[in-house]
Amino acid sequence: MQIKKLTPVLFVRRIEPCLDFWERRLGFVRVAAVPEADHFGFVLLVRDGVEVMYQTWSSVGTDIPPLAREASAAHQFLYLDVDDLGAIEAALAGIDYIVPKRQTFYGATEVIVREPAGHVVAFAQMEAQS
Repeated sequence: MQIKKLTPVLFVRRIEPCLDFWERRLGFVRVAAVPEADHFGFVLLVRDGVEVMYQTWSSVGTDIPPLAREASAAHQFLYLDVDDLGAIEAALAGIDYIVPKRQTFYGATEVIVREPAGHVVAFAQMEAQS
């Protein structure tokens, strides 16, 4: 199995105050944004193959309900893009899943677990592009 990249997901109350820092100052490009009421609930920013994601604490409750209670205490989790989710699942045998295998709107199949120190780790395999 190959782990293809690691993307930090930063949990915040509001995303908009962070955008100037990444977009204007550092040249990142917003490649995905999910609205939530009058603001963004999720944003993916990319530059030179480097990604950073932001998600509001409130949207975590909708997107990943098992994390809703702790979202305000957790400020990030690790999001790993892998080439073989089945191999990852085999490697995780015996580990309790926070979120079992699910399909996302952005074309990933993912599972979410907690590593021994308590940090949240998501493993995702993207759909093949045609």
